[in-house]
Amino acid sequence: MKIGFIGLGNMGAPMASNLVAAGHEVTGFDTVAAASGGVTQAASAAEAASDAEVVITMLPNGAILKSVAAEILPAMQAGAVLLDCSTVDVASARDVAAEADAKELGALDAPVSGGVGGASAGTLTFMVGG
Repeated sequence: MKIGFIGLGNMGAPMASNLVAAGHEVTGFDTVAAASGGVTQAASAAEAASDAEVVITMLPNGAILKSVAAEILPAMQAGAVLLDCSTVDVASARDVAAEADAKELGALDAPVSGGVGGASAGTLTFMVGG
């Protein structure tokens, strides 16, 4: 599967690396952290999202999620899915899901539990709604 991964910090980097280890093609972007573990580095969030079947976001707050969504949703292919793993406020999650739906994209709100250790070990628990 082709996966775009936006947010390669303490949680996102090991999650993306685990996806690569499982055989997926992952293109990532982060404003600060560099891609690692076989993740192809994109020059922008939109570039990471443009050819992906699924785009995963792991971002620190709702304002950043909305800003990233404004960049990536227009770049995503029709029928692709936005899987937001950020822990954000309900209003931000709903707003981004509505924007995705308007562009004929799937949207799943999927915050995780398990911390950095779970991200590294591949043992996170996902709470998914969509």
